[in-house]
Amino acid sequence: MSSTTKIATIRTYHLRDHLEEPFGFSQWYYDTRNTLWVEIVAEDGTAGWGECYGPSEVYQTAIDRFYAPRLLGQDALATDRNWQLMWRASLDFARGGVMMGAMSGMDMALWDLRGKILNQSVCEMMGGRHSDTVPCYATGMYFKEMPEDDLIRSIVDEASTYQQQGFAALKIKVGKNPNFDTQQVESLRHALPDMTMMADSNHAFDLPEAIRMGRVLEANDFRWFEEPLSPEFENQFRQLQDKLDIPIATGECEQTRFGFERLLRTGGVQIAQPDLAYCGGPSEALKIRTLASAKGINVIPHAWGTMLNLASATHFLASGYREPGRKEIDALMLEYDRTPNALRDELFDIPVVVENGVATVPTGPGLGVIVNEQKMQSFVVNQTELKV
Repeated sequence: MSSTTKIATIRTYHLRDHLEEPFGFSQWYYDTRNTLWVEIVAEDGTAGWGECYGPSEVYQTAIDRFYAPRLLGQDALATDRNWQLMWRASLDFARGGVMMGAMSGMDMALWDLRGKILNQSVCEMMGGRHSDTVPCYATGMYFKEMPEDDLIRSIVDEASTYQQQGFAALKIKVGKNPNFDTQQVESLRHALPDMTMMADSNHAFDLPEAIRMGRVLEANDFRWFEEPLSPEFENQFRQLQDKLDIPIATGECEQTRFGFERLLRTGGVQIAQPDLAYCGGPSEALKIRTLASAKGINVIPHAWGTMLNLASATHFLASGYREPGRKEIDALMLEYDRTPNALRDELFDIPVVVENGVATVPTGPGLGVIVNEQKMQSFVVNQTELKV
């Protein structure tokens, strides 16, 4: 191990931004954006950045008090070894949950750092760049506090805006109530007959409700039905899929190859959706993709948060493939959240560029996105630092 590749400093930044207008989905409403960023610095000063998806305050403590002391002095290039070190350190009491979410942000930062040290992009290190661009679908159409008829008109207007911006696909929210959901789906299909659409309930339905909603989505030619059921009821996914033709997508609440093996063995999930800022990081996402490939299942990451997670998902898709493969095939799509987010849109000197509904895969070393540390400071509510 070169002394210059030793991990010398680990910092965390809890960032927060208050929204001008709250927005919601089937479970609750957001009025604030939070994220936890991780910066890992080698002895030569090279820094890698990562992001955690979930409760920032808890992640910050887990990293600063538990994982960071164990990683200091380790070889920054040894991503798998460092993942295993963290995994074994917390295995007895944290095989998943917030500790794995904390590991995910650290692993992402290590991939970014490794790429910068080796002067390679993350997708090149993931096995090779299959494409220079990735098509996106716009995630939006969240609920707002207004009468339901007005809300449906607002959602249709928003969806039409994405079509005008060049997006060929979008994902809506369902799970508000059955009558609203049905009217929304039918209104959107009537207004945008050629748009590719998906629907996400954020595990709002029980099995009978999910069957009914799935049939509405099928009748309106939706591409997939996302998180129709609670992640607690793995066996119900097969029961649901046996009743429907629309593909079932899920996995943003799942972690590690072990968790995804349990989820996918039911045979009720056609699209696996790990979040690289939560599932165990890029290291584990690659293992999940291999596991899914062995079952003939495609992997399309859930991507929520800032440009760090978006870049990770972009590299993952650019290095991936579709099962079973053919000459003319629809590419796997990148989720592109369009809800207001200053932490995503204002804090990067070099972002992931999306134009006309297509993302350009970053070519710079590591994740290829560059944080503006000066602008970042105005959003930081708590910061930690640990050095060798």
